[in-house]
Amino acid sequence: MLEKFFSLRDRIAIITGAGTGIGAEIARTFSAAGAICVLSSKRDDELIAICDEFKTRDARHLAIACDVRDETSVVELVKKTIGAFGRIDIVVNNAGGSYMFPFADTPIEKWDNIINLNLRGPFMLVKEAGKYMIENGGGSIVNISSTAGINGVRGGASYSAAKCGLQMMTKVVAAEWGRHNIRANCVAPGPTASEGALRSWARAGFEPEDMAANIPLRRVGTPQDIALAVLFFAADASRHISGETLSVCGGPTMDGLSDN
Repeated sequence: MLEKFFSLRDRIAIITGAGTGIGAEIARTFSAAGAICVLSSKRDDELIAICDEFKTRDARHLAIACDVRDETSVVELVKKTIGAFGRIDIVVNNAGGSYMFPFADTPIEKWDNIINLNLRGPFMLVKEAGKYMIENGGGSIVNISSTAGINGVRGGASYSAAKCGLQMMTKVVAAEWGRHNIRANCVAPGPTASEGALRSWARAGFEPEDMAANIPLRRVGTPQDIALAVLFFAADASRHISGETLSVCGGPTMDGLSDN
């Protein structure tokens, strides 16, 4: 009986940044739960590989290249999804990224790029897809934020600002569209061992064990940890939750306190 609350059987789900890492794991989890996934990424080669993997389970999965920073590209993503399936039930705004600069040294163009990727892009997709969700009687929006949007992170002013803004945008959408049976929530990962994060940590001379030392559960997150939280928000298990941000970070880090 409880399985039905986590089922996404035949629901149409757009997932951005789905070619690798957390996005790909969200797509795998959704596919296993029965969703029909519209996989979006800037890179066609990533999408072809991941979509071929999923089509062994359901041939209806679709890959559509999209640059979420470009309005025309976002509109086309939604248009093609509606053309193929007639509706949109779930939107997962996972595409994102960051540059690390000390605040005073952050170039304006880098700031704009990060805001566009992590905040403007999700805004455009939610706005465009939301029209059809309203027409079709509801849906679930899950935005991938970050604990950087809650606590901030040194060297990541633009990223922290964008992810904090994404959480506030999510609250507004939840408040305005709840009457249309549309829920909007955020998942905020802490340090997570995706391919991109592992490369970034290696360049900075960090190992996952170094990151885990400051996490109460003493391990970094995995893409599957994030995907399971996203599944919860997408499915009926969270049917009376909207406007919330769930940190998936292994527990709170409290400055000045240690259990060592």
